[in-house]
Amino acid sequence: MSLERIRQASKMTIGSNQTIKVLQQRVARSVYVAHDAEERVTQPIVELARKHSVPLTWVTSMKELGKACGIDVGAAAAAIVEE
Repeated sequence: MSLERIRQASKMTIGSNQTIKVLQQRVARSVYVAHDAEERVTQPIVELARKHSVPLTWVTSMKELGKACGIDVGAAAAAIVEE
């Protein structure tokens, strides 16, 4: 699992609700989901990513994903968005 792409992304969304929105709008290019996030939160994201053939990367923890996104709190999901 490489978090380098999201660290270097110029445009991203952070959080489950925002990730769902960009997946529905079909502008997400890559999605990251934390293994330790609640399944009820991550399941819709995983389903949408698969439905729209968006690459999905599982991350060990919410804390690790949040740090990779440049925030001080954990994140259940994040997405790189097309520009």
